Amino acid sequence: MAPRIRPLTPAELDADQALLYAAIAGGPRAQGPQHFALTAADGSLRGPFDIMLRSPALGTAQQELGASIRYRTKLADRERELAILLVAAHEDSDFERESHEAIARALGFEDDELSAIRSLDVSAFAGREAFVGRAVVALLDGDLSDDEWDAASALLGVDGVFELTALVGYYATLALQLRVFRVR
Repeated sequence: MAPRIRPLTPAELDADQALLYAAIAGGPRAQGPQHFALTAADGSLRGPFDIMLRSPALGTAQQELGASIRYRTKLADRERELAILLVAAHEDSDFERESHEAIARALGFEDDELSAIRSLDVSAFAGREAFVGRAVVALLDGDLSDDEWDAASALLGVDGVFELTALVGYYATLALQLRVFRVR
């Protein structure tokens, strides 16, 4: 399917869009090793970031939430990437899968683990990673049972469960936006 909108280049941005662009292109996503490109050759933002420019007020809030989820939660890096990839698999989000598999590989995920994640299979994981994976799969089905809640809140704490539900909701939202706008 063809994209429904053309990405905006930096020269086309109004003042509010330019501020959001600068926050994304110059923020924590642009620091350190780059496992996927934030911008295309023409300077336009890739993936969900270009879509965020269409409504700078909402886009700013959304990108700040995403940055908080990626860089300021208590989840370990591998736990976070496992959770993101499970959402990408559930939502069939190619962009999120591609970009976050690159990050996961840098964190030591093996090809067999990534293949299992694409099938929502977390049996290859152990310890907290296995637990986080099972909790995410349950959240993708809509809820945690009372037993799952008890286990999640005991292991992750209430704040950790909040962070995990925010992650699942955020990446499901991105997947929906990418699908509706036909972003590759």
